[in-house]
Formats: sequence, structure tokens, C-alpha cells
Amino acid sequence: MQHFVRFCLVIALLSMAWPLFSASEVSSSPPKQAKLLVLDGSVNPGTAHYLVSNIQSAPEENYDLVVIQMNTPGGLDLAMRDIIRSILSSEIPVATYVYPPGSRAASAGTYILYASHISSMAPATNLGAATPVSIGGMPKPASDDKGKEGDKEEKEQAKKSPAPSDSNQNAMHKKIINDAEAYLRGLAAYHGRNIDWVKNAVREGESLTSKEALEIGVIDLIAESPQQLLLHIHNRSVRLPSGSMTLDTTDMSIVEVEPTWQMMLLSIISDPNIAYILLLIGIYGLIFEGYNPGTMVPGVIGAICLLLAFYALQILPINYVAAGLLVLGIALLVVEAFAPSFGILGVGGIIAFLFGSFMLFNEPETGVAVAMPILLGVTIISVILLSFVLSLAIRAKQQPVVSGREELLSEVGIVKQDFSGEGWVHICGETWKCRSEHSLKAGQQVKVVAVNDLELTVVPLDGALPPDHHS
Repeated sequence: MQHFVRFCLVIALLSMAWPLFSASEVSSSPPKQAKLLVLDGSVNPGTAHYLVSNIQSAPEENYDLVVIQMNTPGGLDLAMRDIIRSILSSEIPVATYVYPPGSRAASAGTYILYASHISSMAPATNLGAATPVSIGGMPKPASDDKGKEGDKEEKEQAKKSPAPSDSNQNAMHKKIINDAEAYLRGLAAYHGRNIDWVKNAVREGESLTSKEALEIGVIDLIAESPQQLLLHIHNRSVRLPSGSMTLDTTDMSIVEVEPTWQMMLLSIISDPNIAYILLLIGIYGLIFEGYNPGTMVPGVIGAICLLLAFYALQILPINYVAAGLLVLGIALLVVEAFAPSFGILGVGGIIAFLFGSFMLFNEPETGVAVAMPILLGVTIISVILLSFVLSLAIRAKQQPVVSGREELLSEVGIVKQDFSGEGWVHICGETWKCRSEHSLKAGQQVKVVAVNDLELTVVPLDGALPPDHHS
């Protein structure tokens, strides 16, 4: 009987403790979270570092999904490929979402969208224009002759005798286009998306609205908001390096991750407009330091800005002819600062610098370009500064000399004592030893006609000539 009572007590205690055990198990399971990364702007080394580092660290931080909210005009090929490699090797799914309405995933953005495990867009967004463009001077994509009228005889003649440079450019152009198309086709095949449209996007630069992209299978879905995106992708199967995975987005929360200050700094100086402005501040700072040696502040600021600008230009693709013009312009302006030529070198330096500025980033389709207002503002400011410097130089040249030997010539002095030959004369507040071929009286005014070291030659102020000049 006692054993039976004990058994009943144990059962009762276990039944009372069971809710506590189950509650502890539920509370121990971490909540499902999606890591939201925002790509708003060009694809550059700064944005690539931000996306790649956060995608790689997401599994360790116990995130279940990475969402890239995208609005980009495109960007650099190397940065784009770094992002795509991190997406394809990610241990958790990556969903790229073109949002908010009015955004785009152009050029490099299209490649990132194709590479993602989930590709989605908001209404009133677009993607495409995936033709690669080289800032270093790659020729423009060749036009498609099909269905277009043209001069067939001229085309046949061009085919028979192409110029060597044109032939090399066309071959390089074909290589780049073929590589880009094959790359995008591989991404489309990997995730089972529309492969046929890839040719239009790469070779024709075609773009699609979100509705058109969904209809032909370029994207997976259209969502009004990030929360709706999570609802639509629930129970969707995706392909990961470890195998297929079914998404569970029930009660999943979205956590936006801001870039660190290092990432923001790298992204800021990677902007062509900022890099160009830093370059200008650096140049003008060194020039002002050259005009006023020892000031230190312009020189220090200029050196820091110049180093930051060189770092940005080192990671950005630039036109090397334009870079050469910039270097020439800088050299001429520095020479003008240390050895003024009254405008010849300065004007040449500004012309070279401005031509280099306009050519440095000359392909806005990539999202890597200097804004025209900045270039125009630089032109106006440079002309104003050069005009100011030249006006100071011209005025300084026109002013009479106020120091040195030249100051004493034609100065008027007063004889202190009678003398003939050598004596003392008071000139410019000082007493000088003077020589004269005339007999001079105390208090008589004389004019300096020559300077021989510390001895002056004077003549009477009335203009009397030496004795050997009289007839």
C-alpha cells in the first residue's frame, strides 16, 4: 500500500512539473530572424565589403535568412562578383528584394538578383540593362543588324578590310560580352530562372518591369513590403551548397543591420564625386602651402585629402589617359605656384586638369561617374582662383621696388658736410658714404646714380653733369 501511495505521488509531481519543462524547452529555442541589408547606390568596394561581411557572419549570428534590399544603377564588376560569390556560398538563403517602389536593379544589380536564392521585386520597379561597360575606353556594344536598314556595301567593305585597332577592339568587346552572357546564363541555370532573356539583357541592354520579369520567370515573386515578402516565401524550397532547404518564415522578424563607420567611410571615399573633390582639395591645399610656406594647415589637409583620393582612385576603374592629363595639370599648377610664369603654366595646367576631369569617369551607365554640376563648379572656381593669383602677380610686378639696391637708385639725399670727392650724405633715414665729382655744400640735395657695395655715387639734384661732360 505504501508503495502504491509513493507511486501516485511521483506521478502527480511529474504531471505538475511537465508544463515547466515544456515551457523551458520552448523558451530555449531562439526566435527566427531575417537579416536586412540595404544596398542603395552603386556597387563599389565599400558596399561589397558591407554585404559580403554580413552575409558571411549571418549563420554565426543565428540568422535564418538574409534579405538584400536593393536600389542600384550598377557598379564595378569585381565588387559585383565578390557579392555573388558570397551569396552562392552562403550557408543560409539570401533573398534579394528590389524595393521601395521606384527602385531599380540595373546592370550589376541584375546579376546579383539572378544569383540570389530568392529574387523578388516591388511594384513599379525594374531590372536589366546588363551590358558590361568599361570605363577605360571599351567600345560601345555593336548594334544588331537584324531587322535594321543600313548601308550593306559599307558594312561588307568594313568586314573585308577592318582597321587593326578596330579589329582588336571588336575582339576585346566580344570577349567581354560573351563572358558576361555566360556568367549570367550560369546563374540563371543554377536557380532555374529564365535563360533566354539573358541574351537580351546583356547584348541589347533590355530592361523589364517587375510585372514583365515575373511573367517570363526572371524573378520569383512580387511583394508589396518586406513583411509580405516573408509571407510569400514560406515553404519555398531553395538550393544551398549543403543541399535543398525549405524556408520557414512563420513569425520571423526582420532586423536591419547598419554598416559600420569603417564600411561607411570606404563607401563614401569610393564615390567618384567624393574622390574627385578630395583630389581637388589636396591639390589646392599643396598649392596654397607653396605660395605661403610654413602655414602648415593647407599643406597637412591637402596631403591627407590627396592620399585618400589616391586610395579611392586605386580601387576605382579610371581612364588612364585622363589620369595622365590630371597628373600633367597638377604638375603645371605646382610649377606655376613655385615659379610664377604670369599665367602660361597655370592656364595650361587648368586646361589639362579639366580635360582629365571630364574624361576620368566617363560612363554614367555604371553608376561610377562625376556629376556634371561638380565639374562645372570646379571649372568656375579654378578660373576664379587663377585669375585672382594672376592679378596679384601682375600688381606685384607693377609696384615699385621697395628693398635692395634698386630702392636706392634715384633716391634724393642731403649732404651733411661740405666735401669734394668723398663725403657723407643722409639718404632714406641713413647716413651713407658717397662719392661725387662735384664739390657739394652742406644741406645741398643730391641724387643717387649708382650703387657700389656700401658706397654710393651721387650728383647734384639740379642735374649738373660731371666736369668732363661740359662743353
